[in-house]
Amino acid sequence: MTWLDVISYFSLYDAAALVGLFAGWVWINWQIESPKPSRPSVSRLMNGYRRKWMRQMVTREPRIFDSQVVSMMRQGTAFFASATMIAIGGGLALIGNLTLLQDVASDLSLGGAPKIFWEIKLVLLLICLANAFLKFVWSHRLVGYCAILMAAVPNDPEDPKAYPRADQAAEVSITAARSFNKAMRATYFSLAAAAWLLGPLPLAVAVIATTLMLYRREFSSRSWQVLLQDTQT
Repeated sequence: MTWLDVISYFSLYDAAALVGLFAGWVWINWQIESPKPSRPSVSRLMNGYRRKWMRQMVTREPRIFDSQVVSMMRQGTAFFASATMIAIGGGLALIGNLTLLQDVASDLSLGGAPKIFWEIKLVLLLICLANAFLKFVWSHRLVGYCAILMAAVPNDPEDPKAYPRADQAAEVSITAARSFNKAMRATYFSLAAAAWLLGPLPLAVAVIATTLMLYRREFSSRSWQVLLQDTQT
């Protein structure tokens, strides 16, 4: 079977749905990471609070609370990285044995296509999951860097290096959060990509629903309204 034969099993609707998936993914990332100053996203608002946190840490004694927050952040990134790795393993195992998936597709009147047809759909899902995994791992490492920078902040607030180092820790924390948030969005879109197993229309619906959900959470949710009440950094 040639690639032309394989492509013949996909329609223009499949192509349009795939373009919509990546377009929605890129668009929502751009909207969240580069919002208008008059309408900041939750992620952008949290950056300001991270800077405030590190400056408050300089005068906090002892800094047990700060270490607990960093520990919680590391646990979160480790959990999602592990969960994503398990999902990738499950996807690879499914590619190795597509009989069950083909049986389900046959029951849903979606059968008739060769194995490579389903393999391509699963590969799209794995690509999204792999993207999320790599970002979770990098975020986990950056949180570790942030912890070291926090430990390097002098205990004396009058030390000239105290606040500059606190600012450094804040920026590394922001970078870690940015990577974590991108990984979460990749996870959401991997769930949308799974809808392609049912066809192009379910994929398109899933992409639209995912994009709208992410937009609402970042720009019109209750948490956004609360954070917006104090935007001074």
